Parts: sequence; structure tokens; C-alpha cells
Amino acid sequence: MHFTRHSTYEAGGQVPVIVRGEGAYIWDDAGRKYLDGLAGLFTVQVGHGRTELAEAARKQAEQLAFFPLWSYAHPAAIDLAERLAYQTPGDLNRVFFTTGGGEAVETAWKLAKQYYKMVGKPTKHKVISRNVAYHGTPQGALSITGIPDAKVPFEPLVPGAHKVPNTNLYRAPEHLRADAKAFGRWAADRIAEAIEFEGPDSVAAVFLEPVQNSGGCFPPPPGYFERVREICDEYDVLLVSDETICAFGRIGEIFACNDFGYVPDIITCAKGMTSGYSPIGAMIASERLFEPFKHGHESFLHGYTFGGHPVSAAVAMANLDIFEREGLTAHVHENAPRFRAALEKLTDLPIVGDVRGEGFFYGIELVKDKTTRETFNDDEAERLLRGFLSKALFDAGLYCRADDRGDPVIQLAPPIIIGQTEFDDIEQRLRGVLTEAWSRL
Repeated sequence: MHFTRHSTYEAGGQVPVIVRGEGAYIWDDAGRKYLDGLAGLFTVQVGHGRTELAEAARKQAEQLAFFPLWSYAHPAAIDLAERLAYQTPGDLNRVFFTTGGGEAVETAWKLAKQYYKMVGKPTKHKVISRNVAYHGTPQGALSITGIPDAKVPFEPLVPGAHKVPNTNLYRAPEHLRADAKAFGRWAADRIAEAIEFEGPDSVAAVFLEPVQNSGGCFPPPPGYFERVREICDEYDVLLVSDETICAFGRIGEIFACNDFGYVPDIITCAKGMTSGYSPIGAMIASERLFEPFKHGHESFLHGYTFGGHPVSAAVAMANLDIFEREGLTAHVHENAPRFRAALEKLTDLPIVGDVRGEGFFYGIELVKDKTTRETFNDDEAERLLRGFLSKALFDAGLYCRADDRGDPVIQLAPPIIIGQTEFDDIEQRLRGVLTEAWSRL
């Protein structure tokens, strides 16, 4: 299984088997019901059991089940590309389909390298990304990922990926914690510093999530992306907005860069495009990056058999129909403050140090001492997260993520259809489990 300790099950542990979903809830093979607090994997935006999405897949499969986009096209991919381009900011009009987010990130780096070679700047190939950030598992995307433990088993990786500080205000340098804007400027300027250190003639792109997932949902401080855009323009470096998680209503808008008011050169996305009902991803590039391919014998020498799969594209179109019909982006904007308020009630617990995030995407950082912000050591985090919290939350009827790729956090990203009733339910289930966790320390 993916990212799984198999020894747990070799020693007699039982693998949870999920057999059904409806709305914001899932059921296991014993009939137990759970609130899906992670939308599967930041994915099932419109909820489980949407028969119209299954019907869209059936209709498309009957008409054209498969055809590649290698020098050909089909209506489902054409229609979806046009719809995505309509939602993007600026002139990000060129859509390259993949089957997932890691492939989209891999594609973006390859495009950046080839683009700069084509315009006479062949030494620009390096990328900048942030500490603890997760950008995928292919060798290139894994190099961009900033989680050391995820990379060591697969080294040597693709060279040229360099890391800068992330935007975790809770763990910011002490003199900046009280001024989010100053911290944002400091964090953004570390990107300029890295470009200067590596050499502007060698750096091709900066990869950033609108809200960084790994580490526990770090939102951008005020002015952060404005400054990053200035830096990228100054050094002729591409800004890639990795929205594998944050797109399609997770933060609010279809594309989260619109929530934060910046225009990247490339957007990478996947997950919520179909709400997980069929696999698809995309890299969406600006007209500037497509320009060199309009002439001569040039090709983007890259592709995937199932990129832009007709069935997945049809499901994505039906999924976006639901977004429009049910006003889901407006629903997130309206309800995000209520979700935050429900989770912030947990700050009265001694184990909760910080609640952070945006939209329907939040992290709760756990600490040993709220005054000093002391975190848990490795052994304590092991006992707390894997030894107790993960199973206890599931047993309490809440599927979510207890994660220690940075400091220990609980992450929540439920289907974006939920409201106050579910917010309060999540808070109560978390409260019970976290209270017990503290008593065990």
C-alpha cells in the first residue's frame, strides 16, 4: 500500500476497508460510519455518491472510451481545456493534461527547462521550492519536494532543486511573529537570496503551493506572493503555482492564485478537478511559454498515455457543472470563517498550539508547551501520532490525517459541501480525542 508501514499488518493489524461513500461520509466493511474529514485525500470536493458523475463517465465511455492526445484531440479534452483556461488568471491558456498532480509538477519542470533552451538561455534549469513542501513522487517532483525523509531512499535524485524557508508564521523567527507582513517579506526575500546564490542565469522556476500542505497548512502572509512575483520578474524566473490540493474550491475559487491575487506563469492541478471520480491532472501555461512551440519543427517532447483521458475529462466537466449549479465556491467563501471558528475553539486545550489554514483546508499543530511552543521529540511524536491519534480519531468516527512530516499536526480538508453541523461535529470529535491524548502524555 502507498506510504504504509506494512509491518503493522504483517503483525496482525487489520487494514481498514472502505466500501461506500455518500455526501461527507464513508462506511467500512463492518458497516461503521465515518465523517470524511480529508475528502479522501484533499480530493472529493463535491462529496461521495454523486451519480451524475458516474453517469457522465458511462456516457463518455460508450461514445469514446480512450484516445490519446499525441497529435490528435477529442471533444472532451478540448471542452475541458477551454473551461479551465477561462478560469485561470492572465493568459494561462495552454493546457497540458496528465493523470495526477505529481505528473503535472514533473511536466512543469520539464517545460521550464525546454522553454529556456528554446529562447537561448540553456543554463536556466534549477528550481527553488520550500522546506517541508510536498510536490509529488516522480524523480523530478521528488527533488522539488522539501521533505528529506521522503527523498533519501531514492537518491540520487534530479539535481538542481534548492530549498528556502516556508511561511509557517507560528515557527517564524521570534522577532517576526507579531508582524505577518514583515514575515512574508522576509520569507519571500529568501527566494531572491537563493536565486542570487545559485546564479540567476541558472534558475528556471520557483514552485510554491498557495497554501503549503505538508507541515500543516501554511497560508501565505500578506504581501508574500506580490513580492515573489516581483522577484520572479526581476530575475526572469517562472512562478509555478502548485495547486494540486488548493484548486477547485479548496481555498475558495477554482484556482487559489485568484484567492490570493497573483498571476503565476504555470499552474499545476489535479485532485478536485474530478472530485476524485476519475484520475486527471493538468499543467496550465501562459501564452509566453507556448510561443516558441508555434514555429519550426519544435515539439514538447513529453507525454502520458492517459493524459486528458476522455472519460476523466467528461467527469471533470460534469464535476465543474456541479460547482456552478450549487455555487460551491461561494459556499466555501461564506462558510470558511465558520469552519475556522469551530476549530479555533480547540485552542483552549493544552495540546493545541496553533490552528491555521484557509478555506476548507486547516492544520492543527500539537505542542507539549503552549507558552514556549515546545514540540514533541521523535519518540513522543511516534507514540502520539502513530501510537494513538491516528487510530483514535478513526475510532471516534473521523477520518483525517495525523502528520509529522514537520511538527506534529492534524490536517482537515473535508468535502466542500459541508456546513455548520459538520463543523461542530468535527470539533467535538477532535476535542474528545485530543483531551485523551493529553492525558496520556
